[in-house]
Amino acid sequence: MADVGLKELLQAGVHFGHQTHRWNPKMRKYIFAERGGIYLIDLKKTLRELNRARELVYETVQAGGGVLFVCTKTQVKDIVRAEAERVGASYVTERWLGGMLTNFQTMKKNIRRLKELERGMEDGAFEFYTKKEQLLMERERTKLDRYLSGIKDMNRLPGLVYVVDAKKEEIAVREANRLGIPVIAIADTNADPDNLTIPIAGNDDAIRSVSLITGVIAEAIEKARRERPELGEGGEEQGATTYSTDVGEAEAAAGSKKKRPKRRPRPELIRRRRHATDEEVASPSNAEASATVEAESNEAGDVSVEETVEETVEETVEETVEETVAVTPYSETPAAPEADSSTDGGDDAAAEEVREDGGSP
Repeated sequence: MADVGLKELLQAGVHFGHQTHRWNPKMRKYIFAERGGIYLIDLKKTLRELNRARELVYETVQAGGGVLFVCTKTQVKDIVRAEAERVGASYVTERWLGGMLTNFQTMKKNIRRLKELERGMEDGAFEFYTKKEQLLMERERTKLDRYLSGIKDMNRLPGLVYVVDAKKEEIAVREANRLGIPVIAIADTNADPDNLTIPIAGNDDAIRSVSLITGVIAEAIEKARRERPELGEGGEEQGATTYSTDVGEAEAAAGSKKKRPKRRPRPELIRRRRHATDEEVASPSNAEASATVEAESNEAGDVSVEETVEETVEETVEETVEETVAVTPYSETPAAPEADSSTDGGDDAAAEEVREDGGSP
């Protein structure tokens, strides 16, 4: 990595600030003097902050995080895009879409849609569509590619954001601060350094100034990737830190809950339950047993309530049947009813008279 000193910063014109009437009082500590109605920036402080920024970028990439380059200024965005592509970093050089960081899930859907359109056009999957449909899909692809081509390979939120002109990219800085993502930015004399993790005081309009500072950041990324430790067993970078809006705590808590055991099929138990009569199922003893079983199952928590109730109903039905069989006497023929003693004598005499007369009574 080439060392950058005060001489290189001076030759690149990093020390030129904005006009005196366009300044932020919070940048007073980075201003060296005023010449011709223009503030001059203290390059010693700029060099100190640049070295700090280089170390932070190196540590972030070493830990497995990514760096997002943000610059939408017309005169310097091509330089930033070229440096980002050289080191394989993500970048935004067109208009910053609100929610690119804070609403990253929606951005991922748009990126997925862009990849689908590109894949379909390469494979010729849209040849059977009408010309109007093909035209609409081509317009959609062009629009998505214009704004999302630089973050097409960014599968998660970056570990650090590098911004050119902190005042112009105020929305990007605000979103990064909301998610706790460190921000390194070139801060001219009209910027607010309080919202930046490391403000690099310097000229954010000159091409040479932006090219020099952006080149230092890109070289730090390149060096960190060459010296990055090997991947861990799980395939992730060791010590990787990500900043995400995804709700992962609920999923982790749900996965850590103890799962109930699966119910074992018991066809014979179901068969017996179907043959049980309504009176046996609704008997008081069964109701009490069911209530007791339900209370015990609520305390235990691991046994299925329905399974325990079925077993208890089966046992109660068998006990009821056994008690009924034991109480009821068994006899082959029913006993004849006893005749009334008061009428036995008269009936016998009438029968004898009928037989003697040979007629009916």
